[in-house]
Amino acid sequence: MNILLIDDHALFAKSLEIVLADMPEIESFTTLQNPSEAAAHIRRLHPDILLLDINLDTVSDVDGIALASGLKKEFPGLKLVFLTGYDLPVYRHAAEKLEACGFLNKNLDPDRLLESLIQINKGVPVFPRANEYIEELTATETKILQLLSEGYKRKAIAEILFSSERTISNHIQHIFDKLDVSSSLEAVTKGIKLGYIRPFYHKK
Repeated sequence: MNILLIDDHALFAKSLEIVLADMPEIESFTTLQNPSEAAAHIRRLHPDILLLDINLDTVSDVDGIALASGLKKEFPGLKLVFLTGYDLPVYRHAAEKLEACGFLNKNLDPDRLLESLIQINKGVPVFPRANEYIEELTATETKILQLLSEGYKRKAIAEILFSSERTISNHIQHIFDKLDVSSSLEAVTKGIKLGYIRPFYHKK
C-alpha cells in the first residue's frame, strides 16, 4: 500500500512513519503538513489511501472535513480515511456523508491500524460503531450554538447574524429539540460532547 498522511503535527506524523516503515504491507508512507499541497501530492504519488486529520488549525483555516470534501470532488476514486483524535459523532457522521472509507482513532495500536488499512485497501469500510444517534444541525444552528458557547445572548447573536431575535429564538428551540435538551447550558455541553463545538475554535 502507498499511504499519504496529511497531519499538522509533525511529531505524530514522523512517529507513525517510523512505526509503519518496517511493515511489509506498506510500500511507501509519505507525510504532508501543508494541506494546500494535497492535490499536487495526490497527482504525483497516486496513493492507495489518503489518511487525513480533522484538526489542521496550526497550518490551515480549513479543517480536514472541508479539505476532504474538495479532494473527493477532484479525486472521486480516492480512498479517504480520517485518522483523528476527535472521535466524535458529528465528525463520524460527516465522514460517512462524504463516503469516506474509514474513520480511525489516533489511539489505535499500530497492529490494529495496519489491520484497518488492509481492510480499507480491500474495499471494506472501517467505522466505529455509532453509540449515539444525532439529528444533524444546520449550518446556521451550528453557528448559533457556537456563539452560545462563547457567551453571546440572543440579541447579540441576532445582530451578528443580521437576523431578528424571534428568528434566533426559533433556531435555538430547534437546537434544543434536536439535541433533546432544555437550556443553553445543556445545549452547549452536549454540543461539545457531539463535536458541534470544536475545541480548537477556542485556541488563542
